[in-house]
Amino acid sequence: MTVSSSESAAPAVDTVAFIGGGNMARSLIGGLIARGAAPASIRVAEPVAELREGLARQFGVQVFAEAGEAVQGASLWLFAVKPQVMRGVCEGLAAAAQSARPLVVSIAAGITAAQLSRWLGGEVAVVRAMPNTPAMLGAGVTGLFATPQVDDAGRARTDALLSSAGPTVWIDTEAQMDAVTAVSGSGPAYVFLLAEAMEAAGIAQGLPAEAARALTLQTVLGAARMLTEAGEPPAELRRRVTSPNGTTQAAIETFQAGGFEALTAQAIAAAARRGGELSAAND
Repeated sequence: MTVSSSESAAPAVDTVAFIGGGNMARSLIGGLIARGAAPASIRVAEPVAELREGLARQFGVQVFAEAGEAVQGASLWLFAVKPQVMRGVCEGLAAAAQSARPLVVSIAAGITAAQLSRWLGGEVAVVRAMPNTPAMLGAGVTGLFATPQVDDAGRARTDALLSSAGPTVWIDTEAQMDAVTAVSGSGPAYVFLLAEAMEAAGIAQGLPAEAARALTLQTVLGAARMLTEAGEPPAELRRRVTSPNGTTQAAIETFQAGGFEALTAQAIAAAARRGGELSAAND
């Protein structure tokens, strides 16, 4: 496993074709341009005219209604379409992929690198990526797996493309991508659920709704900053906040009595299992 920081200098990624122009693609395009990429080097295929026109207006990139037009001259293709339509899109581009031999990056959940390669005609250099929604703020993390056809230059180009969304983590075994999806891809929703419950509990304890919300949001933000900036493991940070026989200990013991750790493990296992089921369903 290799972790790359978004703070390091990134090499140029040449001409990039985005297949799909939704929110995640938009955030990556914005990040590339903010880091000096020429809008003319970015080509986007988006079937929805309103989205297509918005991309051209906001970023000055080249936009196309058809994927086959967008990939012309592009050495890196990034697929940002829904998993259920991925096979049809790839098969429609198979001849072009076999001719151009691009580096292919996919951010579609539940679609394996082997499936992508096969649908594109075989023996294609594929990177399977799993970003999460904070990537749209440049505060995400992306898990990555590369097929043997991806060389060191291809890995560097992928980092250059995705590091504007946050750090990248390279995984050695594709089977672990379902765990990546379960921990980080779905992970923001777990934090949102906790924040939702904390806010509701604060209101139940008599706090005004506005105060409960402000206290919850800033607490989550502050805790996240401590986790990323303090250089200490979560268990140590928790220990420092938990005074013996104090209020925090009472809360922590209640969480643990309810099986908090076991329930979290079960939830992540369920998400990972569902990721595997999605791969099978799309084959």
